Amino acid sequence: MDQKQILKQMIDANKTTFDNTFNAMVLLQEQTERMVNTLLDQATWLPAEGKKAIEEWVGAYKKGCETFKDMVDGSFKKVEDFF
Repeated sequence: MDQKQILKQMIDANKTTFDNTFNAMVLLQEQTERMVNTLLDQATWLPAEGKKAIEEWVGAYKKGCETFKDMVDGSFKKVEDFF
């Protein structure tokens, strides 16, 4: 078997593994976000500033995940183009 083909298969396997793991992480994050939103809706003792801070934190986490995914996808694309 050609070395380039072996490397391409390894890269494809790594990309598939990353995509599946990332999707599982996103599902966990979405479930946690729903749970936190339910908690925030029921937490009458929590001030509005606290709720806003938690919502901003969740938004920053989502943005960070999207940026990370875009960077990893770009890196895989560069490696695939190289081979």
